[in-house]
Formats: sequence, structure tokens, C-alpha cells
Amino acid sequence: MAVRLPPLDQRVRWSVSVIDAVTGSTLATHEPHVVCETASIGKVFLLIEVARGLEAGELDPDQRIEIPEEHRVADSGLLYRMRDQRVTVLDAALLVGAVSDNLATNALLWLCGLDRVRAVAPSLGFSDTSLHDFIRNERTPDLPWTPSYGTGAELAQLMRQLGSGDVVSPSVSARVLDWLSADVDTSMVADALLLDPLAHVDDEYQGMVLRHKTGSTSFARIEIGHLAGPAATVAYAVAANWKDSADDLRAPVLRAMHGIGEQLRAHVTGIPAS
Repeated sequence: MAVRLPPLDQRVRWSVSVIDAVTGSTLATHEPHVVCETASIGKVFLLIEVARGLEAGELDPDQRIEIPEEHRVADSGLLYRMRDQRVTVLDAALLVGAVSDNLATNALLWLCGLDRVRAVAPSLGFSDTSLHDFIRNERTPDLPWTPSYGTGAELAQLMRQLGSGDVVSPSVSARVLDWLSADVDTSMVADALLLDPLAHVDDEYQGMVLRHKTGSTSFARIEIGHLAGPAATVAYAVAANWKDSADDLRAPVLRAMHGIGEQLRAHVTGIPAS
């Protein structure tokens, strides 16, 4: 069953790639090598470094994280609202995977070292995709231009490699995917999969198993994922930016992302989209 992309708003900067996660063959693309700002997507590279450090014995899973004052941020996540913020490294990583927690992200980035996390993407063979900076309450001109950036092609390959156990090691890949299995944001591509947003670790609908990460800003929506079903398994990345538009284009972007999700659901389940 073919994967057909819905019409994509031409006012938006898109980078889309859908590949067969088993064979690596291309199922659908649109400007797959265009670099987009990817908001929280780069946090996956942080999770890879944390998982690697845990597996190597360089990080203690039960160590309580420290949050330097200069890296305190609010917004995305739960930790900044919690009374007791002395969570463990392991729980901080889970917060990043589940709710894209900004404060936990910065604490783990500080623990691992920004330069070390920046080096993860090149070590995996990616030249146009990376986590680039800490999360900031305000991004002034003297700071790096974006927290993360990437292309659809490289991000889809990242999810394929995680799914096949080829990111650092099978155990590191599995640990990262386990954190991503808790992601509660199913507002984009995953919206059309009809999964329980709060409980889809297992195949709770039509035999689908999803591992994904999303990113949002006032001018961007991005989702990357690994989706397995009874008929097929895919890795995908859908990035949309409209930074230069005078209009907020989230409505047409989310409609298109939902349409892509419907195609993915039909492809991996073998059940035609209604």
C-alpha cells in the first residue's frame, strides 16, 4: 500500500521523509534535505547520550540532578511545576521523553556537557541535524540561532536506526525508545493513529506500536517516529516551519500532519483509511 502525502501548504517550509524501517526504501518525501528548526526534536540526541552514559557506567541512574540557576526555564514539561525537583537522572530522562521537559533537559545537558551532546549527531553520520543549545526562556541574538535543527531525511533515518538497534548499541537504542514510548503528545501525525495519548506503550489499537518525539514553537510543528504494525513498519519525520509568514499557519499544518498520519496508519495496519 502506497503512502501518499496530502496537499502541503506552500507558505510553509516543509521537510518530510517516510521510509520502510525494515528495507530503508523510500515511501514518501517532500523536500527531505531542507533544514528546518526542529524545536524539541534535538532532545533525542540528549537522550542517546544519557543512555550511552548509563550503559557505560559513566552516569549513575539514581543520582539526583542539579539545576543551575542560569539554566532554569519554564514552559514545556512538569518539573518546573513540581515541589520537589530533586529527581534522579533516570526519571529526568523519562520526563524528557514523556513531556519534553525543558527543565529536565537543561539539567541533563549540563550534566552531560553541551559539546558532548552536540557531537552525538555527527557521530551517527548526520551533517544537517543536531541538538544545538540549551533551552532558553528568551533567545537573544548573541545565543545560538535555535535549540535544534534537522532535515526530514536524517531524522527519519535516526528513527530507523533506533528501531533497528543501531544507535550506539541495541541496549542504548532500546533505552531511548523506551523513554519515547511515554510521549503524551499525539497532537500531530500521531493524532490520526487514534492511540490512547497517555497509554500506548503496547499495541493498544490495531496492532500499532509507536515510538515518537514532537517539537512545537509558535512557528513550527515537528514529529519524528517509528511506527510498527501488523502489515509494515515505518520510520518518519515531518517538519514544518512558517517563521517568515505573517500568519500563524498551525491549522493547515496540523491538518496536513493528520493526513500523513492517516496514510501511515493505513500502511502499517493494512486497513484502508476511511
